[in-house]
Amino acid sequence: MSPTQGYARGLFNIPLVLVIILVVAGTTSGSFVKTRDTQFVVDGSSPFLFNGFNSYWMMHVAAEPSERHKVSDTFREAAAAGLTVCRTWAFSDGGDRALQISPGTYNEPVFQALDFVISEAKKYGIRLILSLSNNYKDFGGRSQYVNWARGAGVPINGDDDFYTNQVIKGYYMNHVKRVLTRMNTVNGVAYKDDPTIMAWELMNEPRCQIDSSGKTLNGWVEEMASYVKSIDSNHLLEIGMEGFYGDSNPDRKQYNPGYQVGTDFIANNLVKEIDFATIHAYPDIWLSGQDDNSQMGFMQRWMTSHWTDSRTILKKPMVFSEFGKSSKDAGYSINARDSFLNAIYMNIYNFARSGGGIGGGLVWQIVGEGMESYDDGYSIVLNQNPSTNAVIARQSTQMKALERTMITRSNRV
Repeated sequence: MSPTQGYARGLFNIPLVLVIILVVAGTTSGSFVKTRDTQFVVDGSSPFLFNGFNSYWMMHVAAEPSERHKVSDTFREAAAAGLTVCRTWAFSDGGDRALQISPGTYNEPVFQALDFVISEAKKYGIRLILSLSNNYKDFGGRSQYVNWARGAGVPINGDDDFYTNQVIKGYYMNHVKRVLTRMNTVNGVAYKDDPTIMAWELMNEPRCQIDSSGKTLNGWVEEMASYVKSIDSNHLLEIGMEGFYGDSNPDRKQYNPGYQVGTDFIANNLVKEIDFATIHAYPDIWLSGQDDNSQMGFMQRWMTSHWTDSRTILKKPMVFSEFGKSSKDAGYSINARDSFLNAIYMNIYNFARSGGGIGGGLVWQIVGEGMESYDDGYSIVLNQNPSTNAVIARQSTQMKALERTMITRSNRV
């Protein structure tokens, strides 16, 4: 049922979509998501598959109370389309509506905005992947941490000191501790104890220019992953990587889009505290100028190689946590976007059906009505894009049906 259809005529005249959402909320948010071999599981052993989305902006928008309805509306429409996992930011360092005003100094109203986001997600049966920092300058990121250290008189060579400088690492670890131990003012549950949160992400798309091998980043991942787990052993943890291959498996570099970014998909994700791998892909940016067939060919190879490596080398599940098609590209059409998403979804479904190894995908990005200032070309307003909404909802239905089949099979064993 689409969010534009009418109300069910029941005893309490409750919208049917809301009834469905409430049932989902009551059955999906009560236990932590875990991993077992190359699968995600809930309730100890039940396979967990999902279709999800990115909405990085949620805390930032919720920091203005009059705008909070956009968060609620987006969760409601996403839930109606069967989306059950959302990735969003748990950081905003300096600048407008900052969560962290300066190292160790936090803006309580903005923290309460994140409290609201988490409580609303639970209401609509949606689990969250919360990212703890940014590779880029948007919302502060590692350059803000570096600037804070430089302002405190710490000798700094460049932004990549984020990964090695003890003072900067201390700033980051303090942020991790503050977020993970935060007591939600809406529901009274500490973040580290809240199963609404599916996973923590160390950083959105970490990159390291001074060391293309991935070794510098690997040292940081080992240290920070261990620190996160020392505070919170309940939740899953992932790095936030795009999937670029590094020096540990030179033969795999053929799948990169012609360059490396200082990460190593294999070595970085083999860190024992990292529970699952992630990949992103933007062939319209990475392979700009190449035709749709070439870009889709790259996507097929990119997805297949990472799925294979997750199952056979990492022995951990994978999430395709960012993908989309930009309306700013020449030749863009809604039909082209729908076809692109459908091809990605078909791959995810077929991989999941053919022996697991992938939990789901998170489209970039869902926004609410009246959020034109957040449109980066990839934005989708579900209730204004019926054909795209239908593609997304169909994937949700198929993944849920596959999950039920897997549960039935596991119960027979």
